Amino acid sequence: MASSSKPKRFYDVFLSFRGTDVRNNFLGHLYKALGQNGIYTFQDREELRKGDQISPALIKAIEQSCIAIIVFSEDYASSKWCLEEVAKIMECKEQRDLTVLPVFYKVDPREVRGGRESYGRALAKYESKFGKDSEEVKRWKKALSDAGSLSGWHLNDGDESELIQSIVKKISNHLERTPLHVAKHPIGINSRVVQLKSMLKLDSDDDIVMVGLWGQGGIGKSTLARALYNAIFRQFEGSCLLANVREASKDLKDLVSLQEKLLFEILSLQQRLEVSCIEKGINLIQDRLRHKKVLLILDDVDDLRQLNALAGEGKWFGNGSRIIVTSRDKHLLTSYRIDQDHVYKVRALNDKEARELLSNHAFSTHQNLEIRRDLVDSVLTHARGLPLALEVLGCFLYGRREQEWESTLRKFSRIPESTINNVLKISYDGLQENEKDIFLDIACFFKGRLCKDVKKILDSCNLEAEIGLNILFERSLISNNYGEIQMHDLIQSMGKNIVRQECPNDPKRRSRLWQYDDVVDVLSSDMGDCAVKALALEPPELEELSIRPNAFKKMRRLKLLILHNVHNSFQGPIWLPNELRWIQQSGHGSWNSHFSSGPKKLIGLDISNCSIAGVIKLCKDFQQLRYIKLSNCESLVSTLDLSCTPNLEELKLWNCKNLIEAHVSIANHDKLQVLHFKGCPELHVFPNVLKTQNLRDLNLSVCSKFERFPIIPHELGGLKKLSILHTAIKELPPSIENLVSLEVMCLDICENPVHIPSNIYKLQKLQWWRSSGPILFPKLQDLSDPCTKIGLPNLNKLDLTDCNLFKVEFLEDLSCFPLLKSLRLSRNNITSLPASISKRDHLLELGLSSCHQLQAIPQLPPFLKLLYADECESLQTNGHLTSIDQWVRRGLTMVDTASINKDSSCCIRLPRGEMPKWLQPVEEGSISFMASKELYDKFLGLVFCAVRDNDDLCWTLEFAAHFNGKFQGIYSELGYRLPSGGGITLNYFPPSDLWKVVHFGQIDGSYAQFNLTLSGEGVKEWGFRIICKQLEDDLKITLRDNKLIDLAILYEIGHETMDSEVESSHLHEANPIEIGLLKNLQENSHVHENRPVEFDLDCPPSADIYDGIEFRRDRYFSFPLIFSPKPNKKCSLILPE
Repeated sequence: MASSSKPKRFYDVFLSFRGTDVRNNFLGHLYKALGQNGIYTFQDREELRKGDQISPALIKAIEQSCIAIIVFSEDYASSKWCLEEVAKIMECKEQRDLTVLPVFYKVDPREVRGGRESYGRALAKYESKFGKDSEEVKRWKKALSDAGSLSGWHLNDGDESELIQSIVKKISNHLERTPLHVAKHPIGINSRVVQLKSMLKLDSDDDIVMVGLWGQGGIGKSTLARALYNAIFRQFEGSCLLANVREASKDLKDLVSLQEKLLFEILSLQQRLEVSCIEKGINLIQDRLRHKKVLLILDDVDDLRQLNALAGEGKWFGNGSRIIVTSRDKHLLTSYRIDQDHVYKVRALNDKEARELLSNHAFSTHQNLEIRRDLVDSVLTHARGLPLALEVLGCFLYGRREQEWESTLRKFSRIPESTINNVLKISYDGLQENEKDIFLDIACFFKGRLCKDVKKILDSCNLEAEIGLNILFERSLISNNYGEIQMHDLIQSMGKNIVRQECPNDPKRRSRLWQYDDVVDVLSSDMGDCAVKALALEPPELEELSIRPNAFKKMRRLKLLILHNVHNSFQGPIWLPNELRWIQQSGHGSWNSHFSSGPKKLIGLDISNCSIAGVIKLCKDFQQLRYIKLSNCESLVSTLDLSCTPNLEELKLWNCKNLIEAHVSIANHDKLQVLHFKGCPELHVFPNVLKTQNLRDLNLSVCSKFERFPIIPHELGGLKKLSILHTAIKELPPSIENLVSLEVMCLDICENPVHIPSNIYKLQKLQWWRSSGPILFPKLQDLSDPCTKIGLPNLNKLDLTDCNLFKVEFLEDLSCFPLLKSLRLSRNNITSLPASISKRDHLLELGLSSCHQLQAIPQLPPFLKLLYADECESLQTNGHLTSIDQWVRRGLTMVDTASINKDSSCCIRLPRGEMPKWLQPVEEGSISFMASKELYDKFLGLVFCAVRDNDDLCWTLEFAAHFNGKFQGIYSELGYRLPSGGGITLNYFPPSDLWKVVHFGQIDGSYAQFNLTLSGEGVKEWGFRIICKQLEDDLKITLRDNKLIDLAILYEIGHETMDSEVESSHLHEANPIEIGLLKNLQENSHVHENRPVEFDLDCPPSADIYDGIEFRRDRYFSFPLIFSPKPNKKCSLILPE
């Protein structure tokens, strides 16, 4: 899984010492004692080869050692070589897991870590020689401080021989704990180990941390667990990895043996303790390990009883202990009280890692065979990043010719490879019957289908879909990809093979059929007894098939029938079994199916592209029918009488172009919840009154002859969503007020202006309203009901795009839509906005694009983040702005003050303007820069600006993060599509929007490289600036010396002190009023009076003001911002009461 192997250890121990102090006494005795105990030790006197340069030899020896012993003596720091050694040793401790043990030989540890006495004098001498700010001296100081803080031995006047014996014993015990074999080719491991080490919080011993590794079989959980064990086990007093817990404890009595092994390994016993029963083992583990800092890894756990017997709830061990559990079952991990954020999902290898692993197993460096790239790609596609599959297939294909590769791929496309299949099948074997059936149905029929649709079908077949799907997800057998059920190809192949093995030579004796030849074979034969419960025939292109009348009748167990792209050339009726629960059919020709007499169990009927003359008659006999969906059925003229289907919950009629009438029974149906008429252009006969109490979703879309919305005589407490799109409706009835639970309303009308009654303001629960097309919008004052004081009190999104509005007086009244967050008025004929819009404190988004007559925009709401005013050609100066250029300045200031640290983007689009001068222009199409953790932690966001020519070409801004030149997959590359046409765009992006959150503790490397790329044409100029907290001087020096980033692109926000003026390259002059404002804010939790603050329009206002406002004592002060221009090109920032 990715990375190179751990470095090989050549020496057991590396000795670092000052020769003149200890070489001929203490060190000599220690070196001899180590050698006598078989511990191979590096000491420069013994191991340096003639002619070697001492520095490279020492570095190599340190890197190849398992343990480093640093003997700190009085003159240790006076040697530059010793200081270089300790710095390299501490570096290897962090990067190579080198164990470091200090010996304080006649010096106090505080002298070493605090730079006192002889250590202080030596470091002072080097500072004098190399300079106080020397990076080299700083590195030595840090290394001494870190090493001096480690636990070790301290000798003043004690017995040296006893100390040496103690050291040798410690080293011997340490070396006896050998690392585990990880993998022949551990590709992809290191980066994942780094992430897990960060999750384990190894620097803290305050508590016990439990982490779960979760993933499907063959994904590499055990391999990763072994690698993690090797990386950290020496940091614990005892450690144990119990492998294959599931296999080793099939009989729960076998848990006793695992308890014995756990105690034996952690306590480093000479012989095993005898444990008579599980309960005694639990007490022994608690008694012997409750004060011990241990590392325990339980691999491949599948039963909570295993965890209870081996680790309890983690409280059996001492503080600082770490418990790691690998499992295929996520619910098992969370049931064990492992926090969700401590469950690490082990993912498949990325493409590069997968190719490397396959190549390592399939090819030899001495191999002369060349294999076509498309064959290699096919194997990679088959494996889908599963390490087990890549290893098994690679080994199998090693040394084989291209023809054998081709044959192998054909074979495995039909029959899964047994080693891989057996590993994957373990997860299936652990399921109960309900989940097994659901898994097989998904593998055979439903991969890639919408989860909500699959649930209906499974429930209809007497399966418990809700819990079943959750269990399959927890076992990593399926995944949810944006609402679609997905499954790894090899897991799907395993599922299909299970069904195939039910009866390899006789398809009719299998539970499920999906292959064309098998289906045709069964339908064309005299079946006798047939075991088929579900059948799907879905050829990629239309197939003509002659289905005999009784072909399905003998399938007495058949519950699910799916026929797509099948045309039945037989013209007579097809008889279906009464056990059938769900029918899906799409094709051409007539749908002429019949059922036998007697009770019928059909629950779902989904028919498309068929002539369905018999459907209406058919449905009358189905009391259990709950779902009907008819699509592209041109023969349908009228809906059925729903009184014959008393349990119907959903009726969807889509693109039935000749449908004229909706039967009156839909108006009173007790259980109907979803009623859709979409794309039925001839529909015009509809009930006058709607009383369906349980209706929750009504959709009348693209019904161009539908003219009159029904009256709602009584309150409908269930209807939450109403969609009326492209109809001929001219008004909504006043009774619309009876839709008391309505939350979403879409009114996209064709050409007729639609009158909206004032009663609409009574809809207390409406949250989202979208309209397009001409509408006549009422005012709250038009409502005669005096009890309604607040109109649409919960509306937060109002979209009136392209509604032919000339005025928006309804926005003046602040008692309407008081919680409005998003207002879209684009493509209307308005010339202005009401001044009261500035008092809408909840408004975050204002869309005015293509309002070509718009001349002025008043003061904006205080917390607005998104303003779209592109293609507003008539926009002119108003009371607060003297030019579009100042709009950009105002927008930038709003970004600085209102959006920083709120973790959400801010955007302003205007029809014209120039890029602010303080932004850093970019001449090329992309730019990159480096950042360390210290710098990244300072980032608050990025401001981007681009100016367009007047063209309609699209352009995209992309962001990416890489580490050590590698895109590691946990950081997304995102693209932002920017508006076409001329104008200016100004964006603020928080770091999480750009590169996700970068956890430097989880990456393999010290620096991240960030890239910005602007692609497209028609860009006149673009630039950006990184907003960050104030940088310390030493960090600036590091950035400059290492040439990581151009400091000119950083804009610092912060201040050293409130009492002194802060120098800034962005300010033209210091402003004493700003300092007074800050002091006032410190003394008061709110602003008592208006205080203007002046700043120059050619540069952003003093960042220090906003730092004081937003961060003082961790309190956030919110207030509206008002900008007023002055003749001398200064602006006032007014903070109203």
